[in-house]
Amino acid sequence: MKYQPLPSSLYVKNRTKLVQKLLPKSLAVFHANDIMPTNADGTMRFRQNNDLFYLSGIDQEESILLMCPDFPDPNMREILFLRETNEHIAIWEGHKYTKEEAIEASGIGNIQWLDKFENTLNTLIALSDHVYLNTNEHLRADVQVESRDARFIRKCKERYPLHHYHRVAPIMHELRAIKEKEEIDQLQLACDITEKGFRRILSFVRPGVTEYEIEAEFIHEFTRNRSKGFAYEPIIATGANACVLHYIENKATCKDGELILFDVGAEYGNYNADMTRTIPVNGKFTDRQRKVYDAVLRVQRGAMDILRPGINIQDYHKEVGLMMQSELLNLGLLDQTDIKNQDPKWPAYKKYFMHGTSHHLGLDVHDVGTMHEPIVAGMVFTVEPGIYIREEGLGIRLENDILIQDNGYYDLMRNIPIEAEEIEDLMNK
Repeated sequence: MKYQPLPSSLYVKNRTKLVQKLLPKSLAVFHANDIMPTNADGTMRFRQNNDLFYLSGIDQEESILLMCPDFPDPNMREILFLRETNEHIAIWEGHKYTKEEAIEASGIGNIQWLDKFENTLNTLIALSDHVYLNTNEHLRADVQVESRDARFIRKCKERYPLHHYHRVAPIMHELRAIKEKEEIDQLQLACDITEKGFRRILSFVRPGVTEYEIEAEFIHEFTRNRSKGFAYEPIIATGANACVLHYIENKATCKDGELILFDVGAEYGNYNADMTRTIPVNGKFTDRQRKVYDAVLRVQRGAMDILRPGINIQDYHKEVGLMMQSELLNLGLLDQTDIKNQDPKWPAYKKYFMHGTSHHLGLDVHDVGTMHEPIVAGMVFTVEPGIYIREEGLGIRLENDILIQDNGYYDLMRNIPIEAEEIEDLMNK
C-alpha cells in the first residue's frame, strides 16, 4: 500500500465500540468487497469494504472478520480470516499479509487462513443466539450487483435458519459518523493533498488548455503524494459544463472569459477529501462572475456558522435555502413574485441551487451517518452551496470539509485558497 497505515489501537477501539452495541451471545460477520470484473480477464482496482476496514485496518481482498464477544474461549472472540498466499500468488499478484503482519495491522490476535472459516463459523454460531450480518444500507445506494455479504446472508440463513438475524448496518452508521482523532488526521492528509493539487493547477490554467489536461495535473500531484488517486470521479467543468451537476466527461477546451469549476478530492488511506473551487480561466473574474461568486461564498460561510451540534440536517438545509433565496433576490435572479408563488415542496431558489448543502464525509465520500438525528461533535461534513445560471452558462460552487466541534467547527480546508482576490493573485503571479 502507498499510504502510511493508522495504528492498530484505532481498530481495537472501533471493535470495542461495536461490541458495546451488540446483544448478549451475538456473532457479527464482516466480509471484504469482491474484486469486480471489467471485460475479458480484466478487473477493477480493489476497494476494501469500509466497515471491515473500519474494524480491522485490513486492506486486502477475500478477508473475513468474525466477532463473538461472549464466546467462552477468549481467543475465539475476534478472528480474522485471510487468503493464504503461495509462490504462484506471490509471483503474479505480489505480497499478501502474513499472520504476523495482520496481527500488527489489526490488533487481532487470532489470524486464520480462509480454509478454516466454515468450521470456525459452525463452532461460534452454535453458542450464539443472535447473528449480525452486514449490508449496504446507504440512503442513496442503488445496489444491483450481488455482493459477497449478500451471498453470505443467503447461505448463512439456509444453513442456520433458527437463529435471530439482525442488521449491523445501522450500528455501523452510528459509529462511523463520529470520527476518532486518527481518522480526522487521515482526512486532514487527504485535504492537504487536495490543496497541493489545487495550487498546482492555479499556475497551469489558462485559455486553450483542456479539461482533461487539468485532470491530469490533479492526478499527478495526488499520486506523487501517496494517494491512490481521486476520491471520486473528478468534475472539471468549464463554462456551461459547470451547470451540469455531475459532469464527468472532462473533454472541453477552456475559453477566455469563462469560469471553470473543479469538484475533486484526493483519497488517502481510504479516507476522502471533497473540494469544489471555481476560478476564472484567464485569471480575472468579470464583475458579474464576481458578484455571483461572492454570493456563493457568503452562503457557504453562513452555512458553516449554523452547522452545529444539536441541529438537524433537514432544518439546516431549510435555513441555508433561505440564505440562498436572499442572495438570489439581490442578484436579480428571483423577485418577490417568485417567492410568493413558489411551491413549498420545491422553493423558488431551487431553480438556481437544486442540490443539498452538506453530506457526511469519511471512508465514503457520501459517508454513512444519520440525516435525521441531531448533529454531534466529531462528525465531518462538506459544505457546498452553488448557483447555476444555465441561461448565462455560469455555474459556481464552493465546497470545504469541516469537523463539527462542541463550540463550532474546524475547517479541514482552511488553507485552500477561496477568496477571489487570492485566487486572482495566485493565477497571475
